[in-house]
Amino acid sequence: MISVKMLKPYYIKADDQYVRIILAYQYFSVIINKKVYQFIPVEAKEIRINRRTRKVDNVGSRFAFQKGKEIIYMTMTELITLPDFLTQLHNIAKPYYDDINVLDETVMEKNLIIDELEKNNIKRLIDKALDERDEKTFRDLVKLL
Repeated sequence: MISVKMLKPYYIKADDQYVRIILAYQYFSVIINKKVYQFIPVEAKEIRINRRTRKVDNVGSRFAFQKGKEIIYMTMTELITLPDFLTQLHNIAKPYYDDINVLDETVMEKNLIIDELEKNNIKRLIDKALDERDEKTFRDLVKLL
């Protein structure tokens, strides 16, 4: 039986495509047959998750775990079969995911700001037309509001 005892990132690095969870000593440990094995950065040192698909990208990476002189290697493919590993991993990466709803809200906010700026601009042009006593321009601009 294998389970994750602890999974904490040493640090997290996010770019446009990936969330990279960098691991270090004492931040990642697993329990294998009731024995605790600590992660050692011998081979793979990071977990790379695609920000849009939310899937682990480096499934071929091998991670080393040590207890005393005994070292056990596990691939990412083996680790992602552990439900508690995936749960902890996605909780760590969640703030960095590209959320389509958040992006839609941002676009909507930008559109509202642009609409407000356009209305304010029309109001200024109406004031200008009144100052210049330009009735035709005034009537045309009022129709735009």
